[in-house]
Amino acid sequence: MIRIVWLLALLVQVLSFRPTRAQSFDFQQDSIFFRKLADDVLTSPAAYESLRVLCKTVGPRLAGSPGMYKSEAWAEKALQAAGADKVWKQAVQVPHWDRGGKDEAWYQYTDASGKKVKVVLDVLALGNSMGTGKNGLLKKAVLIHDFEELEKRKEELKDVIVIFNNVFNPRNLSVGQSYGESGAYRRSGPSRAAKYGAAAVLIRSVTASANDNHPHTGALAYDTAYPKIPAAAMGLKDADQLIAQLKAGKLVQVYYKSMAHFKPDATGHNIIGEFTGSEFPEKFITVGGHLDSWDPAEGAHDDGTGCVQSIEVIRAFKAMGYKPRHTIRVVLFANEENGLRGGNQYAKEAKAKNEQHVFALESDAGGFTPRSFGFTLDAAKLERIRQWVPLFVPYGVYQFANGGGGADIGPLNRSLGTPVAGLSPDGSRYFDLHHARNDVFEAVNKRELDLGALNMALLIYMIDKYGL
Repeated sequence: MIRIVWLLALLVQVLSFRPTRAQSFDFQQDSIFFRKLADDVLTSPAAYESLRVLCKTVGPRLAGSPGMYKSEAWAEKALQAAGADKVWKQAVQVPHWDRGGKDEAWYQYTDASGKKVKVVLDVLALGNSMGTGKNGLLKKAVLIHDFEELEKRKEELKDVIVIFNNVFNPRNLSVGQSYGESGAYRRSGPSRAAKYGAAAVLIRSVTASANDNHPHTGALAYDTAYPKIPAAAMGLKDADQLIAQLKAGKLVQVYYKSMAHFKPDATGHNIIGEFTGSEFPEKFITVGGHLDSWDPAEGAHDDGTGCVQSIEVIRAFKAMGYKPRHTIRVVLFANEENGLRGGNQYAKEAKAKNEQHVFALESDAGGFTPRSFGFTLDAAKLERIRQWVPLFVPYGVYQFANGGGGADIGPLNRSLGTPVAGLSPDGSRYFDLHHARNDVFEAVNKRELDLGALNMALLIYMIDKYGL
């Protein structure tokens, strides 16, 4: 009932909207262009097929790995096929973290009959984590529910394996908020436990779904003031069973082995394609996603979809015969997952060259049905472009929200003040797949992927035509 009322209210807003002369928007002509662009994008196989090739012939592509170089070659070919006027590689030194083989873990306890029980855990070392060495660690497990409890029980943590019960909160309306809260234990939990002498950390995977047992990796951030201890994520079913034994007061020992380590930095590349502007070729509108992915998966939603959606902007404009006023740059960023060096390098070179960046858009929230765009820009400018929203409503986007962007384009905003935005799809299913082995091509729906690409192209068209 609430949703019906909301839809009726939105319909009234759309039907009652009338632009004033002072706004100088040609919404009738824009609406016609929107429909024609939709006809092209929604009937084209290009983006979905390009994603299939990336996932199935390149696959995992963590910074520094052989997959990284394969993905760069794929990206160059894909941009050329889309009709980019110019394609080039922007070099950047990236970290090379290597999992070092299969991570292993199990735990043991004594049951009510006095029998020892051993249970294997499905785990993944957290990205950038140090390994245990070939002998692994066998230590007493201590269950910690939150950082407040960690502080209260700090005297109990020396030489144990801390098990964080970092539950993904289903009460939050924003799954991103839940990810931020639960993900804090992945990012800083290892160092906060190491501060009090812990030997290692295991966390619940940062995901909402317990329907499967896929562990989810992701980067941690060591505090250099404390020892760099090994850390891993458990599949949720395994985590629930282990935590249940600890809650029941059982004395549990956990074994964990990881051979994770860093190799010397490698030379990676941002892959950039340009569609030259007809009126302001020296002014840039950037649209992109990140090319790298974690090693267990194909990186379909994170962020293969963002890459092919960005490429689709150029392909669709070329197919329509649209000539942009500004130069449109598609940037497929290196090393977002465990270093953000690609985004930083892009902004660094833009500043050094005194480039004029009008706007930047990123897609890095999965290839699901688009719902809104989140903007980081001047409040008055946001209010002005919110007048465009009724044009987007038929294509699924109903809101231009305050606050948003993307990890890779954030440095552009911070160093040059460039207005930025991020595509915000329906996130209900995203964290079921995020950083896990089930983030595969088959998990992406073509219609949803194309709708995201379409809305990105529509936004770029409006900003190119009217500015901010």
